[in-house]
Amino acid sequence: MSSFATVQLIKDPERLESRLKEIPAEPGVYFMRDSNDQILYIGKSKKLRSRIRSYFRKFELLGPRLELMVRQVAEIEFIVTDTEAEALALEANLIKQHQPHFNVLLKDDKKYPYLCITWSQEYPRIFITRKRRSSSEKDRYYGPYVDSRLLRQTLGLVKRIFPLRQRPKPLFKDRTCLNYDIGRCPGVCQQLVSPEEYRKILLKVAMIFQGRTKELIDTLSAQMEAAAEALNFEQAARLRDQIAGLKTLGADQKVALPDDTISRDAIALAADEQHACIQLFQIRAGRLVGRLGFLADAQAADPGSLLQRVLEEHYATAEPVEIPAEILVQVALPEAEILADYLSQYKGRKVTILVPQRQSKADLIEMVERNAQYELARTQRVGDRNDQALKDLASLLDLPDLPHRIEGYDISHVQGSDAVASRVVFIDGLPAKQHYRHYKIKTAKVRAGHSDDFASLAEVIQRRFRKYLEHAEADRLGDPDWPDLVMIDGGKGQLSSVVGVLSGTGLLEDLSLVSLAKQREEIFLPGETLPLNTEAEQPGVQLLRRLRDEAHRFAVSFHRQQRTERMRRSRLDEIPGLGYQRQKQLLAAFRSLDYIRIATPEQLAEVPTIGPHLAQQIYDYFHPQS
Repeated sequence: MSSFATVQLIKDPERLESRLKEIPAEPGVYFMRDSNDQILYIGKSKKLRSRIRSYFRKFELLGPRLELMVRQVAEIEFIVTDTEAEALALEANLIKQHQPHFNVLLKDDKKYPYLCITWSQEYPRIFITRKRRSSSEKDRYYGPYVDSRLLRQTLGLVKRIFPLRQRPKPLFKDRTCLNYDIGRCPGVCQQLVSPEEYRKILLKVAMIFQGRTKELIDTLSAQMEAAAEALNFEQAARLRDQIAGLKTLGADQKVALPDDTISRDAIALAADEQHACIQLFQIRAGRLVGRLGFLADAQAADPGSLLQRVLEEHYATAEPVEIPAEILVQVALPEAEILADYLSQYKGRKVTILVPQRQSKADLIEMVERNAQYELARTQRVGDRNDQALKDLASLLDLPDLPHRIEGYDISHVQGSDAVASRVVFIDGLPAKQHYRHYKIKTAKVRAGHSDDFASLAEVIQRRFRKYLEHAEADRLGDPDWPDLVMIDGGKGQLSSVVGVLSGTGLLEDLSLVSLAKQREEIFLPGETLPLNTEAEQPGVQLLRRLRDEAHRFAVSFHRQQRTERMRRSRLDEIPGLGYQRQKQLLAAFRSLDYIRIATPEQLAEVPTIGPHLAQQIYDYFHPQS
């Protein structure tokens, strides 16, 4: 690793030029680091010196994203490789490992769902999710799929064809449920199937979402014939039914191409000044088996570079068998040969990347581009609606700029019991769930039978802005966590309690506050006795209502969770020697109070820290007659 520097390179031209001269004109991977030694960007090139020098030659023309990155670069590191394909493979692994901020090209807006198989678990789960996060590298994600309805139908049909675990948690502790009796589940909850056998079933399911349905049908057909020859007619009948079910998948999705035996991916995009919507069609044996969608920043690169980066990121997480033999692209990729060599080595067979010229393949790319245009139009409509709402809200509240970050707060309780609060965040008019927060109300004024929303809001706001009380004004003006607008769910009283907390702290001058009352949808500003004169259906008011409703939903769901946990523990608190930690272990083992009640002393004693004596006490508590 090179020596650590704290000054940005563009502020030290001599050191910049000296550093650039040290970089060889060979293929390899380069790292851009900031003054805190954090990796900003990882890239590859067949000529490292030329590529890295291009960033600093006229960085003002690179676009806002790359210009911001270059201004932060304090050090450059590199790793030389023998070939461009090796550089591409190394770059993919390093990006996956470090996940630099400026390498995030594809926007994760939760619009498209993924299918996940948790191979890290002993009995893997299969489910649909919109969050591509995992605590284990063994878990596999397929997608993102544009048609969520078709994905759910496909998964539902797969669960009818193959015996799979149907529930994330067992319905009963000591017996199977109806799914096992009707053959939908192999009895995972009671371990009636071994992990090895269950994984064999999941491998077949994975082939469907890898686009290898035809290969799976051929494999099952061979197994069916072998079972029939061995006079195992029951097994042969099961395989016959699975084959029949698989043939119904995508039966009406035939794509007319001259050679149906070649696996193909076709990719195209449609872009405006801000967004680039990319569509990738997966075609296997002449059938459209998957339609994946990606959203990227149109200013990040030209169309060819965008398509290349999407393909690199997509295939970096794919298995070799998922990579097709032919990739059709809308425009020429800047490093198509390098990518093709890398994919060929990874797959073990030749992979071709081409811009189609023949009519049938050109028509396919045109169809993909047309679908990308529809996705772009939908993205533009959502963006236009949000822009209109933000402009109307800024005009309504007399804000100096459009509010980028808006926070909404709400309180939830039942007569003071299990009081909680929520914070939801909208970024540019859209929910940013990674910034949502829950709060448990701690003030002594709020307890069962005695509620105080004013005190609760005051506590939450004080906890939210506590870190800013010791900072100077300049520290929070550029802070991405500083809100442009704070909305309180309630009327003048709730707003006044928040103003009272912030008064005299210096924060109130830089913070825009507003409250939204529920009944008449009235908007109040600090110090004003009358609500603003608004229309219920104007865009700015609708945006505040969406924020308020989301804050209410988030608070209520957390309150119900806290109330349920309290009710589950209420009876356990009456058992001597059963503290909080032992209660948690009991509930984790038995899932519910009812299962604890019907458990035998021997079963209770199997829980860690619950010895035979305490197990007998728990049993006697629930069975006083015995």
